[in-house]
Amino acid sequence: MEKKYYAYILSCADGTYYSGYTTDLMRREKTHNSGKGAKYTRSRLPVKVVYFEEFSSKSEALKREYELKKLSHKAKETIVFAFKTKK
Repeated sequence: MEKKYYAYILSCADGTYYSGYTTDLMRREKTHNSGKGAKYTRSRLPVKVVYFEEFSSKSEALKREYELKKLSHKAKETIVFAFKTKK
């Protein structure tokens, strides 16, 4: 089975967004919520994955994570809203 890579956006308890990358979305969300994730999310728990994209290579996922991190809060909000309504 081919390994999958994800770029994702978390919604934090304080209304901010955090972007990251992982190979396992569920595990990564649990790690963040256990306080062992990124320093940024530790004081903003609980967090929830509200957006993700799937990639077949780590470099693609990291490139997208970098792009997501540069977006404004409003732009992330727009992406998350479109993602939710698409499901």
